[in-house]
Amino acid sequence: MRFSMNPDLFSEAVSFPVAMLPSRITQPILGGVLLEAVGDAVTFSIFNFEVSAKTAAAAIVHEPGRALVSGRLLANIARKLPGAEVEVRVLEGKVEISSGSARFNLPAMPVEEYPQLPQLDEITGEVRGEDFRKAVAQVFPAASNEDVTPTLNGIFFEIKDNVLSLTATDRYRIATRGIDFENQAQVADMNVIVPAKTVNEAAKQLSHAERVQIVIQTNGERQQIGFIGDNKAITTQLIAGTYPPVSRLFPTDLEHYTVINTADLRAAVERVALVVENDAAIRFNFAEGRVTLSGTGSEAAAGTDGVDAHLAGAEVTVALRPSFLRDGLNGADSDYTRIVFGPSATERPGPVLILGQRSKDDADDNSFKYLQQPNLLMS
Repeated sequence: MRFSMNPDLFSEAVSFPVAMLPSRITQPILGGVLLEAVGDAVTFSIFNFEVSAKTAAAAIVHEPGRALVSGRLLANIARKLPGAEVEVRVLEGKVEISSGSARFNLPAMPVEEYPQLPQLDEITGEVRGEDFRKAVAQVFPAASNEDVTPTLNGIFFEIKDNVLSLTATDRYRIATRGIDFENQAQVADMNVIVPAKTVNEAAKQLSHAERVQIVIQTNGERQQIGFIGDNKAITTQLIAGTYPPVSRLFPTDLEHYTVINTADLRAAVERVALVVENDAAIRFNFAEGRVTLSGTGSEAAAGTDGVDAHLAGAEVTVALRPSFLRDGLNGADSDYTRIVFGPSATERPGPVLILGQRSKDDADDNSFKYLQQPNLLMS
């Protein structure tokens, strides 16, 4: 194998599949990137039995062939190459990369031992690339990082007619967002659980794609989902199991609420959080015209702040973890935030619902919803 390529194209083509590699590699060969030169292009791909990624870039192919080399090492080299044309060739069990005065020789891994990449079936549907990127970014923080319940390590994808809803929860909060879905396969109702970390990285890698095609395969030996866009393809195995029916937890009575300037509230939370430790809850007292924040830490450290607010309904006090609240505010991504107070049970405050609001008086479309369970109030 021998080919020449533009250095920027080479670096971009290598870095994409390598970004999809897991942080821990179980077998050295699964940390490799497969280069396949044929015709007038080179494909770059990875597969570790769970996740695959593949892209192609234009090249002058002098000798067609395949080579397998360490993915992260090749990506690091590609980023540091000078601006001269890149030439890659296989020579005596080595992969030689040269650009200008720089020359590297990497050991070639056995291509015949590398697993075959999974194939994708017909397109299930597609979404706008920007909608997909934003929706994943909004719900991803709510996915669980603990390994106790695998289903909660995923994002719940639910297709109903022409809407794709993404939902994540770690039991303490729930985030959900619906986006328009071009239902090419005419799926009436389908849901799957997708590994959250993988789909989050996939959304970043496909952030420049105008449209993202989605392929869902629930039949056969490998149950997987694929994302295609911007000359890139990513697949990942689905998480088996049943996702908890969290949608029923969202309140339907939205009459008890407050509206606050998002930037002012975020800044006040950041200030009061300086005195609390380990993301301990901050106390919020919502009254007409004002919300007062207070927090305490070790060695009698304490802080208070206040923000103007409009309140509809009775005065209420809740305790909220600052990092969780920030995730909700960031997800709503609006100039104003509407916080809806759920009904309280005996000695336990009800959940608060965070919604985006375009202006002080104009509610948003509520396509993003974030439900946070308050902490118990300490006297």
